[in-house]
Amino acid sequence: MNDLDKDEQFYRDTEAIAFPKLDGRKLAMLEPLGTRRILRRGEIIFKAGQRDMGLTVVLRGEVEVFEARDGKEESLAICGPGDFTGDVAMLMGTAALANARGKAEESEILEVPAGRLRQALAELPGVSEPIVRAFIMRRQRLKRFREFAGWRIVAREGSREGLELDDFLDKNHIPHRLIDSESEDGRALCDRVHLASRDLPALITANGTPLRRPSLREVAREAGLLRSMANDDESEIKCDLAIIGAGPAGLAAAVYAASEGLKTVVLESYAPGGQAGSSSLIENFFGFPTGISGGDLTYGAQLQAYRFGAKFSMPSRALTLAYTGGEHRASLQVEGCHATLHAKCVIIATGADYHRLDAEGRENFERAGVYYAATAREANFCRGSTVIVAGGGNSAGQAAMFLSEGAQKVMLVIRGENLSKSMSSYLSRRVETKENIEILTHTEIRKMMGGKELEAVELEDTKTHERRTVQTQAVFSMIGAMPCTSWLPPEIECDERGFIKTGHAVAGAPAWADMGRPPGPLETSLPGIFAAGDVRSGSVKRCAAAVGEGGTAVEGVHDVLRTYA
Repeated sequence: MNDLDKDEQFYRDTEAIAFPKLDGRKLAMLEPLGTRRILRRGEIIFKAGQRDMGLTVVLRGEVEVFEARDGKEESLAICGPGDFTGDVAMLMGTAALANARGKAEESEILEVPAGRLRQALAELPGVSEPIVRAFIMRRQRLKRFREFAGWRIVAREGSREGLELDDFLDKNHIPHRLIDSESEDGRALCDRVHLASRDLPALITANGTPLRRPSLREVAREAGLLRSMANDDESEIKCDLAIIGAGPAGLAAAVYAASEGLKTVVLESYAPGGQAGSSSLIENFFGFPTGISGGDLTYGAQLQAYRFGAKFSMPSRALTLAYTGGEHRASLQVEGCHATLHAKCVIIATGADYHRLDAEGRENFERAGVYYAATAREANFCRGSTVIVAGGGNSAGQAAMFLSEGAQKVMLVIRGENLSKSMSSYLSRRVETKENIEILTHTEIRKMMGGKELEAVELEDTKTHERRTVQTQAVFSMIGAMPCTSWLPPEIECDERGFIKTGHAVAGAPAWADMGRPPGPLETSLPGIFAAGDVRSGSVKRCAAAVGEGGTAVEGVHDVLRTYA
């Protein structure tokens, strides 16, 4: 079965999920939340790029969803009685990817405003289940639909800045295409929207607006991912809980906190998911007998948190944390935000980043041959070639197995003598028996070579000190991790490796002297400030453990908030 046949099969199999009918009972539940109105042929309901859209349910007549691109229109769906418009953009409040208008001479629709829609999705499970499933499936179908353009990146082939935009949109699940500016389509597109070489890379949004050499923050703002947390006249923002980092621990905390009524703000410096979100397949996560990709798992958690009302801002880096008295004890300065964020409690879930390889020339090939994630996007870059994975842990093993499905050869470079000490036994056995995976023990990468992109690396056997050159276009670095804690104040105690101490390890900290209670198991040396997941000293570096710690931290938050009652 070729790719076209697979896509057609996928569309057939998912049609019922993507386009369910709302029966009379569900319509009756939504009716009090919305307003009925008459829609004429051609009348626009929403446009691409519009944010915070409500739900439109067709009561009679027809509504058409379409993409307008380069002076042409592509029909995406025709909605009849009982159908509804939209995808996950409505759940997240991000920019719409398409347009909707009346198709029949006269239609009657029920419009549910965005705020009421989120209320329904949180409080009416009988309604929310088919709608949320449909939203998620529609986004998946759009990403596979070959006639749908979505956002378009125009860049020179191999452009590091273009690849960075591609990676950012991919990890934030925004359908897009990367177009070579020197290709026939690329040249035609540049002429059409008047892009010169100095404007590249450029991003053309779903409504046709070109962004010339945009920063990630500009892209995020246009997509609706980066939301202003304060009005122009506000100098302070207040919340019950601020969560710093949207990896598994932060996302779990957001789901539990928001679902339990806490006013929750989540700050993420790049894209949700953390290291888990970059994993091609997690096979030992509870409840998924055949495994699940880290991206799918963490994206689902993000949508779940949105459904319960958590507020996300991406990319938004927490710059400083100050500890003060009073109910809102933590004050945060946030990148790009003029107002101070005051929180009653904070959960630090910033995780850890993979160490950079200590190899000559490595910095020249970041995002142009050196990668820290192995997803379908990266796998496409090195299909049919030789790739190198550095590291001996589970992440490295999962990457090697995933890449081996498309690469001609995978070389797994480890500093030790075998995989048994650092990799789960089930995974190490698979790696060791995979025909096109070669395990190089006692080996390190010493040098990286190439022009604009990586072309070769020099490997050294650390026992014999012999060196050899391997031709490769891709190195995946997964060699241990360092905690993301450099931004924290000295009052938050860390261990010798920089991971945050919690629980009994900080009981003697000055801030706890007059508290009248011991610190909770995930509470730091500052009361009301918690750490969860990989950033915490002594944590189990597993996705499921991080999820559990996120939930446990929220229980600690409730204990603190009860002291204010």
